[in-house]
Amino acid sequence: MEDQTLLVSGRALTGFNGFSLSERVEYLKQFGGHSQSYSAMQPDMRYFDLPGVGFIGYKQKFGISFVLGDPVCATEHREHLVAQFLSKFPNTSFVQASEDVAVMMHKRFGYHSTQFGIESFIDLTKWSLKGKKKQVLRTSLNQAEKRGIEVKESYAEQRTKEISKAWLQTRRVSKKEINFVIRPMSMDYKEGTRSFYAYQDGEPVGFIFFDPIYENNKIVSYVPNISRACASFKQGIWYTLMIHAMDVFKSEGLERVDLGLIPLAGLDAPASHESKLLKGIMNFVYDKCNFLYNFKGLHFTKSRFRGEDFKIYYCHRRSLPTRDILGVMLLSNLL
Repeated sequence: MEDQTLLVSGRALTGFNGFSLSERVEYLKQFGGHSQSYSAMQPDMRYFDLPGVGFIGYKQKFGISFVLGDPVCATEHREHLVAQFLSKFPNTSFVQASEDVAVMMHKRFGYHSTQFGIESFIDLTKWSLKGKKKQVLRTSLNQAEKRGIEVKESYAEQRTKEISKAWLQTRRVSKKEINFVIRPMSMDYKEGTRSFYAYQDGEPVGFIFFDPIYENNKIVSYVPNISRACASFKQGIWYTLMIHAMDVFKSEGLERVDLGLIPLAGLDAPASHESKLLKGIMNFVYDKCNFLYNFKGLHFTKSRFRGEDFKIYYCHRRSLPTRDILGVMLLSNLL
């Protein structure tokens, strides 16, 4: 990170060159409670670091800074960290912000904070496969058992890239691996991640990579950030992998698992802090443009777990942030 002059407790800090990796990891483990906090550690990210406070991970396109997730800091320091960041990078959008941050961005900084989807988490203390609405999960498990599928946790599988390459060829639009909003498979920093593979006759047919979610130096949840599966499984192998991993996490004493972003799902009537125009467009895309991305299919898949949903926001300065949205799509390899 380039030299910068920052205000820390009212005094100027000159010549600061940014946190070391170990220092940044300390903040991540203390305040990395957002599902995208770990993704901020992906390659090619830029960082705005504030000693004694925390950091913001971002990328730039078209002269716009795109912040991923919430600021990694204590809740009471968010406003100060964001204010310092915006003083240096006023042309900024916040991608996948929590509701608390979205409200702050509107009230304190005059942003539009528009919901663009939901996230969901599962309370493992109450989790079971019982109930009519979980029939799809039970059917998937039965199908996997009949086909001799075995799920194992592994960190040395050599055929990961082969599976991923074949899976990418089945995608409707982009055949490239998504970046930024989903951290890439290849990461220099991997501490805390978990990898579960499904095997058939000794051959891997699918996998899920989980990233940790932290609170006060403790892993409190995992989120499935990358998943791939053999196309021959019509119902997919994702359910079987998820259920196995959840059983493992529960046996380890974990109380929840997050399912990650479900884009454009669960959009209700626009609130006063949202852009009515942008939200109307997103509702139209969700309803009519599943040929571009399987929005409804992803929503259906994750909803089978009957998790608890909460809103996720995009914070933007302009009512219709066309250039911002294009920038996010390009950074993410969606175009």
